[in-house]
Amino acid sequence: MHAERSSPFHILLVEDEPVIRELVRSMLSDGTVDVVCAADGLEGLKLAKDRSFHLILMDVVLPQLDGVSVCRILKSDPVTARVPLYMLTAKAKKSDVENATLAGADGYIHKPFRGTELMALVDRLRLEAATS
Repeated sequence: MHAERSSPFHILLVEDEPVIRELVRSMLSDGTVDVVCAADGLEGLKLAKDRSFHLILMDVVLPQLDGVSVCRILKSDPVTARVPLYMLTAKAKKSDVENATLAGADGYIHKPFRGTELMALVDRLRLEAATS
């Protein structure tokens, strides 16, 4: 990934699987990207409201509060509504994608995901943030 701006690009990853959290964090963190992790929906919701992020990656199946509900809450709040939110999940049925889209998700990344797919998304959003 190339540095498009001097300040870090902040990503919130809400994922209950420790292995996936660490994989995504190590894949995307490069000094210009900062990945903050939450292990459940309530923690993710609190972090999203307390801090400013450029991208939120959210699992659907989460303890405490599911990802679609967190998405719906964040997209209905003017402070967090404009933050791109992508579901990162193994729930791949058409109805799952429709539910996430109706809740306001900006995209849907299926597990198992390719690292290049995730890095391309981050690069694209960083470029958009740098030019806006």
